[in-house]
Amino acid sequence: MTYRPTVRGRRLARELRKLREEQGLTLQEVADRLDWSRATVSRLETSQTRPRPGDIADILDLYGVPSPARDALITLARQAGQRGWWTAYQDVFTGSYVALEDEASHIRTWDPQLIHGLLQIEQYSRAVITAGRLLPAQEEIERRIAARTIRQALLDRENAPKLHVIFDESVLHRQIGGPEVMRAQLEALNLAVETRPFVCVQVLPYTAQEHAGLDGRFTILSYPNAADPDIAYVEGTMGDVYLESAEEIAKHRDRFDRIEAEALSPEDSAHLIAEAARSSP
Repeated sequence: MTYRPTVRGRRLARELRKLREEQGLTLQEVADRLDWSRATVSRLETSQTRPRPGDIADILDLYGVPSPARDALITLARQAGQRGWWTAYQDVFTGSYVALEDEASHIRTWDPQLIHGLLQIEQYSRAVITAGRLLPAQEEIERRIAARTIRQALLDRENAPKLHVIFDESVLHRQIGGPEVMRAQLEALNLAVETRPFVCVQVLPYTAQEHAGLDGRFTILSYPNAADPDIAYVEGTMGDVYLESAEEIAKHRDRFDRIEAEALSPEDSAHLIAEAARSSP
């Protein structure tokens, strides 16, 4: 089973790398002293393998990490190794995004083509998944829809993340699933904003000419623990990219802020969405 690193897993990996560097040891030197392979140490430091508390205890002993820091890191390893709900859908979620989204406290996303997956109604999701994935079997489509429905439970939690969605005005007029589905989707979108104060939806109008979002969609995930840096996620047909460097994060925050400045206010966006729902053929 492929390991999908969580935020805690990434934090643990950063701590292990930092501790090794503080000791002035190379990956090979650590591997030799623990009788491991160099690849094993490297995978732990890059969140490519599920951390086992016993292995983490051994490496912390080598570095001379005392308690309570040692105990805290071993606990972190146990938490990082826990399987989330998404592991039952590894055939659907091929990357780490859902595991990272699941722990976010703030999600900012720009998409010029679609309503965000967390806000899609089933019929809209079905049309998107069927057309975009070119899936041959109906059971595959149903499985992806079921996975998306479970994913949307994130917004029903008591500690649901802030969700700030911006999309292009063209999204309102592309009749995905047909007029009735689109009307229901737009009505559900405004209802989500009305009933969930932590959800903010904005529309980038046609009047915005060249803008900072022309390079394509992206998402910025932020976390409640200051030890966990923001992650910028860029999805593509050839693979997903996760950006964590301060420079890249700053660049994507700036892009999002510029798009937000060009977008209609949440109130004006809601009016435009309602108007599009009423005028849907």
